[in-house]
Amino acid sequence: MIRCELSTILGMKKLKVADVARDTGINKNTLHRLYNETATRVELDVVDKLCEYLNVEVGDLLKKTHE
Repeated sequence: MIRCELSTILGMKKLKVADVARDTGINKNTLHRLYNETATRVELDVVDKLCEYLNVEVGDLLKKTHE
């Protein structure tokens, strides 16, 4: 299973989903699905924008778990 660490990263950086949506242009619903880990797919351009905006690597944002 792949986990999205968006909620953890936003918490550490004291950011809100609305801030990220406004600053990146990523749809708020897409961000909420990633934040709540209910997304079943994500576009690579979204991952790229998030990584650049949050100054993290893909492996920091998306992690493989053994569940």
